[in-house]
Amino acid sequence: MSKKGNKQVDRVRSLFQRANQASRVRWEYVNQKAFDFANDNQLSEREFQDLEDQGMPTFTINRITPVVEMLNFYATANTPRWQAVAVDGSDTNVAAVFSDMADYIWAGSDGTSLYANAINDAISKSVGWLHVVVDPDADRGMGEVMIEQPEPFDIFVDPKARDILFRDAAFIMIRKVLPKAHLYKLYPDHKAKIKKASSDEQADYNYSEKASNTQKDFTYKDVSSSESIDPETGDTDELLEYFELYEKIKIPYVNVFYRVPPTEEQMAQIKQQVDARMQEMSQEIEVQLMETQQKLQQAVESGEMLPERMELELKKETDMAQQQLKSANQQLMNDLISQVTVVDNKVVTEKEYKILEKDPTFSNIVEDVVRFFGDRISKLAVIGDTMIYNITLPETIQEYPIIPFHFKWTGTPYPISAVSPLIGKQREINKSHQIMVHNASLGSSLRWMHEEGAIDTGHWEKYSSSPGALLPIRPGAAPPTPVQPAPLSNAFFQIVQEGKNDMEYLAGIYSSMQGDTGQQHDTYRGMLAMDEYGTRRVKQWLKNCIEPALRQLGIVIKEFSQSVYTAHKVFRVVQPSALQEDREVQINIPMYNDLGEAVGKWNDYETSKFDVRIVAGSTLPINRWAYLAELKDMFQLGIIDDIAVLSETDLRDKERIAERKSTYAQLQGQVQSMESQLKDSAGTIETLERQLVQAGIKGKVMQAQMEISKKKNDVETREEKEYLATQAKQKLLRSTMDNEAGTRKKRAEDDMKAKSKELDLQIKSVINNLQSNNEPS
Repeated sequence: MSKKGNKQVDRVRSLFQRANQASRVRWEYVNQKAFDFANDNQLSEREFQDLEDQGMPTFTINRITPVVEMLNFYATANTPRWQAVAVDGSDTNVAAVFSDMADYIWAGSDGTSLYANAINDAISKSVGWLHVVVDPDADRGMGEVMIEQPEPFDIFVDPKARDILFRDAAFIMIRKVLPKAHLYKLYPDHKAKIKKASSDEQADYNYSEKASNTQKDFTYKDVSSSESIDPETGDTDELLEYFELYEKIKIPYVNVFYRVPPTEEQMAQIKQQVDARMQEMSQEIEVQLMETQQKLQQAVESGEMLPERMELELKKETDMAQQQLKSANQQLMNDLISQVTVVDNKVVTEKEYKILEKDPTFSNIVEDVVRFFGDRISKLAVIGDTMIYNITLPETIQEYPIIPFHFKWTGTPYPISAVSPLIGKQREINKSHQIMVHNASLGSSLRWMHEEGAIDTGHWEKYSSSPGALLPIRPGAAPPTPVQPAPLSNAFFQIVQEGKNDMEYLAGIYSSMQGDTGQQHDTYRGMLAMDEYGTRRVKQWLKNCIEPALRQLGIVIKEFSQSVYTAHKVFRVVQPSALQEDREVQINIPMYNDLGEAVGKWNDYETSKFDVRIVAGSTLPINRWAYLAELKDMFQLGIIDDIAVLSETDLRDKERIAERKSTYAQLQGQVQSMESQLKDSAGTIETLERQLVQAGIKGKVMQAQMEISKKKNDVETREEKEYLATQAKQKLLRSTMDNEAGTRKKRAEDDMKAKSKELDLQIKSVINNLQSNNEPS
């Protein structure tokens, strides 16, 4: 019983009793049996005793353990990998850091071993758990996020939870029975409270029925309370119940939208702008007043207005101008202030908002208020009848830090294990082999039916099975009759073989997947096809049960890491391949101004927002031969280099091989460079030789052309001379002929002239004669 007045302790115990009802007890009983069968504890105490009483063998043919080991291998062959997608573009760089942060936390917690144990629990106990916690003393008091793997039977979930990851559960509770000395180490600050605590329950519930004579394993529940030792005194240490209760509580929040007023520098700039603008307006209004006064003065001089009316109108215009300047000043100031005023929002608890609301300065800048309820995680620790602490986890943590890994979810907190459906077939196989061996034993060691007193029973029991033994009978007694065992039907052996095949079919783990060469395909591609088709049921389990849990684990790691790692932190991420260099990552790097004052953070991990995703299939095994064949094809296509192929092999000293490959690559590059230079030189020489040959050919061609030209010129000269000579002869001939023709013509003309003169003389002579004849005598 709890101490009087401690309502929280009573409430925790009441929740535990309600969670540990008949359904929970039956579920633990069934899965404890499955766990016992997986560890080859397949006979109960009663079954073992009955078999011994009947003289039958008590051995078992364990075909469940290989199934568990193969399922565990497929789910844990590789380390899970997470990716983060930034919600805002400014968080892209920080989101990329999350994968490194998750690897750092995973490696620091030995996550590979814990994950393997959780998967083993999921297969054999129907559910495994991983628990994200904070070690406040690690890293010299700065704190580290760690991962733990609790015992599935120590966890009690709200029976009405319907989510596969129990995100809708009202509570999740861890209940353990621990020695006081252990609790002192867990909570050294609360040693006084633990020392005063007491508990009615000092043992764990154990639902195992395994036979003690054939027990092959010991769990923490098999250890009795008397075996708890106080390391300081060496005596039996007192055991206390330890409860760790996680609850989702609704906290009222207020989303406050408020104006951020301008700074003093901004106000000074606004005032300067307003003053300049008002000065312009004042000058404009003064000119307008002068114009109005001039018009009114003209009206007075023309007798259209009285001087008194003019003074009254001028006063009205002056007052109106002053009012206009004042309104414009106020309006302009408000407009400029509203332009630089930013409306921001901040989420605070309703309790904090009520305190802020009392401040009139804050109330004046509030624009809008939106009330809502947010999820928070409450953690309550109770030891015995004493409450140790009751805290609310930081605001960034909104999910339960305990993540379940189911094998087959049933829509309740009570899933089904992989072993439970196999128990019946395992019992059938065990019973079949026990009967066959027992029958063979009866056939080799006969039973005898005899009259009472007919034989010496001690002698017959000792020598009846010995070769060549003499077995006496008493005189006058009937000889003993051997009792032959009933022959087993051939169908019985077929049932045994079918039972083995049925177990493989139910589990989805076939002999070929375990290296049974008799069940494998002959060709390489056929083996790959069997590997692909034979693992589809396993992949379905990983996709629908394990990967959602891993994604939830990544989300919880993100929430815890953002609440813990708020200061500048440098951590190293060890690469899985020895060919890759380890990387150093920094977060929350402070940025300083010129005065040395911190003005912000670079890679601000605490305030960044990003979504976490699990890389699908990252935990599945890889068919190395198929993968290497694929790498080889890609290398031949030139997509990757030989170092990428080398990094995926199992060669010894592949790091040195890579170094030598790098040296060889450098030397090969130098050789290729020299070969290229030699090729260039050889090409240049060849080009020069070709040019020389071409030049010689051109010279000979030119010489021939010159000789041809010379002969041609000679021929042309001779022909030209002959032609000129012919032309000269022809010219001379023509000249001679022309001279002869001219001479002939001149002679003809001279003859004509002579004849004409002669004719003129004759005519004159005639005329004279006529004249002389006509004169009178």
